[in-house]
Amino acid sequence: MPTYNAQAALPGGEPGPWGDPVSISYEKRDVLLYAVGIGIQDLRFVYEGHPDFAVFPTFPIRWGSAGAPIDVTLVPRSPGPLNIDAERYLEMLRPLPIEGSVKVTSRLIGVHPRGKGNGFVESESNVTDADGNVCVRMVNGSFRRGIEKLGDIEPFEGSGQTFSAKIAVPESAPDVTCEVRIPKNQAHIYRLSGDYNPLHIDPDAAKFGGFDEPILHGLCTFGHCAQLLLNALCGGDAARFRKIKVRFSSPVFLDDTMQILAWHDGAGRVIFEARVSDTVVVSNAYFEYDPL
Repeated sequence: MPTYNAQAALPGGEPGPWGDPVSISYEKRDVLLYAVGIGIQDLRFVYEGHPDFAVFPTFPIRWGSAGAPIDVTLVPRSPGPLNIDAERYLEMLRPLPIEGSVKVTSRLIGVHPRGKGNGFVESESNVTDADGNVCVRMVNGSFRRGIEKLGDIEPFEGSGQTFSAKIAVPESAPDVTCEVRIPKNQAHIYRLSGDYNPLHIDPDAAKFGGFDEPILHGLCTFGHCAQLLLNALCGGDAARFRKIKVRFSSPVFLDDTMQILAWHDGAGRVIFEARVSDTVVVSNAYFEYDPL
């Protein structure tokens, strides 16, 4: 079994060093494709000719950890089907340009064991525009579930910080509910934004990853949660988006109907969970927005 020395990767339990900035360029087509890939139908995000055309706030989520200096001899790694999104946080500080170039700077903030054969790796990223303004801050956590097969990561001592936290939902009836049926080709569209993990399209890869069939990208589920809540609470106004944080608890499959239940938790904040039937698929989650 492979062994890892996470403490060597993060001396003293502190976050690792920031990596060199990574330049990323994108066009309107990329913005449109992402919006369609997370099921948006609002013309403000899927039609470049709309007078209020804007980049949907979660567009940069797939850039999380870009350029993070991670020594693979010290931190668990795994092939695509065994690498699973676990938690994501995104905070919008200012809107992204419709198209152009940005820089992403990332660092490793924590590496922790999570049960037999799992490593939990967290990183932080900032996205800056051409003028050097930070537009988006992100934290992403992923499960590294083995090198060659499930369960082959030896337990190790964790190090660094963790952004993960438990957020319990009330037992009362939710204040906001909304739902969406995931189209059978949603993962096929979303992957064209750049996430080509075969887990989400190839039945054999899904079985290798421990699933009976391909699952929806966690980041596609993330985008669905964001756009449903923005629509329900802010009339779809991207300028009112502030933060969203989720934990992926169970996979979402194509053709599932996902329901979001949200409870107000002060002005401009809800805590929420997402369910498919009686299964909680997104937990420990909150969404913050400008309440006007």
